[in-house]
Amino acid sequence: MARIRTGHRGKTPKLDAELDITSFMNLMIVLVPVLLMMMVFSRITVLELTLPELGEATELPIDVKDQRLEIVVRANNIAVYYPQGYLVKDLPVSEQGYDYQGLQTILKQIKQTLLSQDIDKKAATLLLEEKISYQVIVALMDSTRSYPEVLIASVVEAELFPEISLGDAPQDDRVLPSAEPNSATGSGE
Repeated sequence: MARIRTGHRGKTPKLDAELDITSFMNLMIVLVPVLLMMMVFSRITVLELTLPELGEATELPIDVKDQRLEIVVRANNIAVYYPQGYLVKDLPVSEQGYDYQGLQTILKQIKQTLLSQDIDKKAATLLLEEKISYQVIVALMDSTRSYPEVLIASVVEAELFPEISLGDAPQDDRVLPSAEPNSATGSGE
């Protein structure tokens, strides 16, 4: 005779699976010090900027101590103005790029002139054209802020104008010769 199965089998107790996290812990023990060591090599540099104050322009004469040093940066030149509106030097862009050394030389001369008049000016304004790259802006800020100088057999950073403000360059008002109206034909006046 055949045996009839009732459908109930003897239940065997399920065993809980053991979680082996040894390899994960080994990975964490190695990974945490490596990540901590990497943090030492990455530094964040904060550049402090001073924004120009909003307000209406006044027609009063500006005191020598309140006159601004402006550096206008365009795609084809760097122009240094001191006081604002009076061109000191125009540095054209060469095949190698912007002349940061020339800029520092001019800024050193201005700084020395001001110090000889007992004026300790620290502020400069960078006026930039719209398409000036970030790397150029940082290099200009570094060139404007300080310069390397040898002092007792060691190189130190001498201060130029560390308080830097940024702004938009004014429209280039120089008229190209081809854009001038033709006055050579004359109008009979």
